[in-house]
Amino acid sequence: MPISEEIAGANLNNQNDAASHYGAGQQSFDDAGQQGFSTGDILWAVGIWSVILTLSPVIVFYMLMVA
Repeated sequence: MPISEEIAGANLNNQNDAASHYGAGQQSFDDAGQQGFSTGDILWAVGIWSVILTLSPVIVFYMLMVA
Protein backbone atom coordinates (compact mmCIF):
# COMPACT_ATOMS: atom_id res chain seq x y z
CA MET A 1 0.00 0.00 0.00
CA PRO A 2 1.71 3.27 -1.07
CA ILE A 3 2.05 6.16 1.35
CA SER A 4 0.18 9.23 0.26
CA GLU A 5 2.14 12.42 -0.40
CA GLU A 6 0.23 14.16 2.38
CA ILE A 7 1.39 11.66 5.01
CA ALA A 8 4.95 11.56 3.65
CA GLY A 9 5.11 15.36 3.72
CA ALA A 10 3.87 15.45 7.32
CA ASN A 11 6.49 12.90 8.32
CA LEU A 12 9.23 14.94 6.64
CA ASN A 13 8.04 18.11 8.36
CA ASN A 14 8.05 16.38 11.75
CA GLN A 15 11.63 15.22 11.24
CA ASN A 16 12.71 18.73 10.26
CA ASP A 17 10.95 20.19 13.30
CA ALA A 18 12.64 17.68 15.61
CA ALA A 19 16.04 18.39 14.06
CA SER A 20 15.62 22.14 14.48
CA HIS A 21 14.36 21.64 18.05
CA TYR A 22 17.49 19.73 19.04
CA GLY A 23 19.83 22.05 17.14
CA ALA A 24 20.79 19.56 14.44
CA GLY A 25 22.23 21.16 11.36
CA GLN A 26 22.33 24.62 12.91
CA GLN A 27 26.12 25.01 12.86
CA SER A 28 27.35 27.08 9.95
CA PHE A 29 30.77 26.84 8.33
CA ASP A 30 31.78 30.09 10.00
CA ASP A 31 31.30 28.54 13.44
CA ALA A 32 33.02 25.26 12.53
CA GLY A 33 36.46 26.71 13.31
CA GLN A 34 35.43 27.84 16.81
CA GLN A 35 37.42 26.13 19.54
CA GLY A 36 37.28 26.03 23.30
CA PHE A 37 34.92 24.83 25.97
CA SER A 38 31.69 26.47 26.96
CA THR A 39 30.71 27.08 30.58
CA GLY A 40 28.26 24.19 30.33
CA ASP A 41 31.03 21.83 29.20
CA ILE A 42 33.23 22.82 32.14
CA LEU A 43 30.40 22.46 34.66
CA TRP A 44 29.53 19.03 33.25
CA ALA A 45 33.15 17.86 33.51
CA VAL A 46 33.50 19.19 37.07
CA GLY A 47 30.28 17.43 38.05
CA ILE A 48 31.35 14.10 36.58
CA TRP A 49 34.80 14.25 38.19
CA SER A 50 33.33 15.22 41.56
CA VAL A 51 31.08 12.15 41.46
CA ILE A 52 33.97 9.89 40.43
CA LEU A 53 36.34 11.22 43.08
CA THR A 54 33.67 11.15 45.78
CA LEU A 55 32.61 7.55 45.12
CA SER A 56 36.03 6.02 44.45
CA PRO A 57 37.02 5.66 48.17
CA VAL A 58 33.61 4.10 48.86
CA ILE A 59 34.08 1.59 46.05
CA VAL A 60 37.65 0.77 47.15
CA PHE A 61 36.53 0.27 50.77
CA TYR A 62 33.67 -1.97 49.64
CA MET A 63 36.01 -4.06 47.47
CA LEU A 64 38.44 -4.48 50.37
CA MET A 65 35.67 -5.58 52.72
CA VAL A 66 34.12 -8.05 50.26
CA ALA A 67 37.37 -9.58 49.01
